[in-house]
Amino acid sequence: MHIAEGFLPPLHAAAWGAASAPFVIHGVRALTREVKANPESTLLLGASGAFTFVLSALKIPSVTGSCSHPTGTGLGAILFRPPVMAVLGTITLLFQALLLAHGGLTTLGANVFSMAIAGPWAGYAVYRLLRKFGAPLMVTVFFGAFFADLVTYCVTSVQLALAFPDPGTGFPGALAKFGGIFAVTQVPLAVSEGLLTVLVMRLLMRSSTSDLVRLGVAKLTTARTGNEPNAREATV
Repeated sequence: MHIAEGFLPPLHAAAWGAASAPFVIHGVRALTREVKANPESTLLLGASGAFTFVLSALKIPSVTGSCSHPTGTGLGAILFRPPVMAVLGTITLLFQALLLAHGGLTTLGANVFSMAIAGPWAGYAVYRLLRKFGAPLMVTVFFGAFFADLVTYCVTSVQLALAFPDPGTGFPGALAKFGGIFAVTQVPLAVSEGLLTVLVMRLLMRSSTSDLVRLGVAKLTTARTGNEPNAREATV
């Protein structure tokens, strides 16, 4: 992710841009519906975008032409679903390319596909699967963020291997090379991001309970508490 400006061949850059465009367009529609239906979501949407921007700006040099760092997309995908995260991730990557020289405009489509599309969808799928089987919320949040991060770099490895196949072993050899080098830094980063996302979700459970209930992340149940037999409390 954050493949450098001009690093991909033009045909590859154009193809990844075309592949990303439908997801981003769909995400714009989903984001517009969310804001119109729930204007109170604006603050949490902004916080999710800021979380992604800050984490994905922490740059750790890795393979030539790319870098390793957290992505921050798992949180937004869990809260607002992957289509919305496609838009927030695209805005993040665009601003980083323009203001921080982090990534690039010609490689924006490839970076969007890995970080703002593939990662969030993978993380959200793991989150929903674990929730379906009754796993505790914080466990599902950890693994959702973990896989959103790790899958981003798996896709980046595929993108680089397709663009630069190994002279001897072709695509499989290049994929093993890129993936293996990325794994050294990315696995511990994915674990760290998962733990950080859990901490943020715990804070949101205390400060934005009503928003989490509305978004379907938490739910209200009826509980007996002293002289209040119908008191309602948030649960995970």
